[in-house]
Amino acid sequence: MKVCEIFTSIQGESTHAGMLCTFIRLSGCNLRCSYCDTKYAYDEGAELSIENVLERIEEATIRLVEITGGEPLLQTDETAGLTTLLLDSGYNVLIETNGTLPIESIDGRAIMIMDVKTPASGMSTKNNFANFEYLKKVDEVKFVICDRNDYIWAKKIVLEYGLPKRCTVLFSPAFGSLEPRKLVEWILEDRVDVRLNLQLHKYIFGPDERRV
Repeated sequence: MKVCEIFTSIQGESTHAGMLCTFIRLSGCNLRCSYCDTKYAYDEGAELSIENVLERIEEATIRLVEITGGEPLLQTDETAGLTTLLLDSGYNVLIETNGTLPIESIDGRAIMIMDVKTPASGMSTKNNFANFEYLKKVDEVKFVICDRNDYIWAKKIVLEYGLPKRCTVLFSPAFGSLEPRKLVEWILEDRVDVRLNLQLHKYIFGPDERRV
């Protein structure tokens, strides 16, 4: 599998924010979001065997692992195999995906974090809402909100598909584009059943630092 980087840091997002986590960032992505902060993962990386990756994870000694990208489901067979191997080895596994590719082939013990693309991303027409049918209560759906239009659009999707009954829903203000306070004001006003999701790693390390 082509791997961009493997590193250990705090988990900056999701309901696991603040926890130590080892990240496996796979190379390649089928989208080009306007706010992408990991463009280097489009092409950078090296071929590693699943066994090599597992060795690196074992050396890190952290039980929480996230497989991310890029888009990890572009390497579906490899990602599925690695996920099951990690789970069988006793790791807690998060998979962050843009949700455009089918998720049902991934081991159901993993926690899926699906990033639904809002209009300001420029990629909202690529969303695969059929994936909502495969979400579990432990899974999470994330909307990166850049402006008021994104918020209105995201709220509509949340209500239309009854997402809070399916899983945890995260609204994340796009770093540098939308002040968190403004997003909180909108959520409070509408009483939307979502969780605010700040990118802690960017507040701690800055928006441009890698491997954090």
